[in-house]
Amino acid sequence: MYYIVTGAAGFIGANLVKALNQKGVTEIIAVDNLTRADKFSNLTDCEIADYLDKQEFIDMIEHGQFDGGIEAILHQGACSDTMESDGRYMMANNYRYSLSLLNFCQEQEVPLLYASSAAVYGGGNVFREEREFEAPLNVYGYSKFLFDQVVRRRLAGADSQICGFRYFNVYGPRESHKGRMASVAFHHFNQYRSSGKVKLFEGCDGYGHGEQQRDFVYVDDVVKVNMAFLESSISGIYNLGTGRAQSFNELAVATVNACRALEGLPALPLADLVAAGLIEYIPFPDALKGKYQSFTQADTERLRAAGYMEAFAGVEEGVADYVNWLAR
Repeated sequence: MYYIVTGAAGFIGANLVKALNQKGVTEIIAVDNLTRADKFSNLTDCEIADYLDKQEFIDMIEHGQFDGGIEAILHQGACSDTMESDGRYMMANNYRYSLSLLNFCQEQEVPLLYASSAAVYGGGNVFREEREFEAPLNVYGYSKFLFDQVVRRRLAGADSQICGFRYFNVYGPRESHKGRMASVAFHHFNQYRSSGKVKLFEGCDGYGHGEQQRDFVYVDDVVKVNMAFLESSISGIYNLGTGRAQSFNELAVATVNACRALEGLPALPLADLVAAGLIEYIPFPDALKGKYQSFTQADTERLRAAGYMEAFAGVEEGVADYVNWLAR
């Protein structure tokens, strides 16, 4: 019996493969699209049974070649580019692909754990898993939103576990292939290493310089939640964030000070880092106006009610750990 991880060479997918390995699981089929081949490096320290191209995997599913042979599917495969303008591609890659796997898992009574996104909430300021608060701003968010609606309709009559996680701003190891879509923490680290400073947006939407806030969640915590639910039979759609919004200033301070620690230098407060030119504010881009979430904070009430009680790392802890990993 195989575990299937889609998007396995990607950011969260590769971390899930590694976590399964740490639990002694190696009968894993890694599914991805390696058109961009550099993602392969995320799996070089992982043990898998086989690798399948995404289209080959879909064809095998449709022709019954995995019938009776799958333990669970952890579906992370998707286009996560929030600036993607090709709606046909986005809906085929994110929505239809997910729907095919949902149908298969229900027919085979196989657990399906899948990646949704906080992008379903759009520009609102209430992040609770209820329809009235969902209004995506882009086709990426809409593709995730639409699949969540299908899941909601099917949950009551489901024959096996269906569990969706609305990821907030995830950062951590194995994301370097994402380029401009990599986390802010990743870009801050590289900015500091290359230029000796971190750049933040000036104020917008009523927020001061660098004071826009996001729910930044470390990938290790994302993996822990997935593993905990995989071991349960709990279904539903859950926010996966820390439940605590932190500012881009806090993230930048954590990144710069973690880098300074590697250089044997003392930590400095925000005001001193700005005065020293180590944090710099730049004009807010016109291209992002009206498409930018200046505040996100996961409502974690349902996640906690489902029994997940582990603490989440704040940026101070998570970024320090990540910087040490990046600097290896």
